[in-house]
Amino acid sequence: MSDVPASGVPTACPVASFCEDRRIVRSKKALHDALIALMEERGFDAITVNDLCARADLNRGTFYNHFRDKENLLATFEDEVMHDLEHFQTQLQDMTVRKLLAYRTRKKPLPFLVELFDYLREQGAFLHAVLGPGGDVRFGPRLRDSICTNLIQSILHERYRSDSTPFVGYYVAFYAQAYLGVISRWLDTGMHESSEEMALIAMKLFFIKPGDTIKL
Repeated sequence: MSDVPASGVPTACPVASFCEDRRIVRSKKALHDALIALMEERGFDAITVNDLCARADLNRGTFYNHFRDKENLLATFEDEVMHDLEHFQTQLQDMTVRKLLAYRTRKKPLPFLVELFDYLREQGAFLHAVLGPGGDVRFGPRLRDSICTNLIQSILHERYRSDSTPFVGYYVAFYAQAYLGVISRWLDTGMHESSEEMALIAMKLFFIKPGDTIKL
């Protein structure tokens, strides 16, 4: 039976639309994988649209149907990660040092951090490529400010949250950059530790003092 309503004007075929959506998803997935592989091999600056299309087994027309250029392709995938990370902002607002200490006392990983490392693992290949020497130097600061800086600010003692003393700003910047380093090392070393272990490591690093045990 054809999709022709009483008005006599054909409607869009839902099956055709579904197939088109699947083709778009497959094309973007192929370009996503091609971008990661080529950034790891050559670095982003050395990649051309032709390289991306050849690696993804797509024609240039398909590429330009979705992206203006290779910079727009990279920016799109970076923005998708940043959008996903917005999910964690609400949880960060509910974070307190008292809550963190309660989990640390019980030697339990903070669920928020476990979920965060789960997500970072899912995006591990892309993050490793974009944060690496052949990636985008602008993305690291975006990731740091979205998660690491907000994390440190959320667990600051209340008396310091609105304190404009320079030391407070340097304290936040120091730990935010340090936690970006933790994430980068985890990615660089193959993400062997579980999300639960990384959550415990992140918690312990914040409170550890000289001479403390390093056992989780």
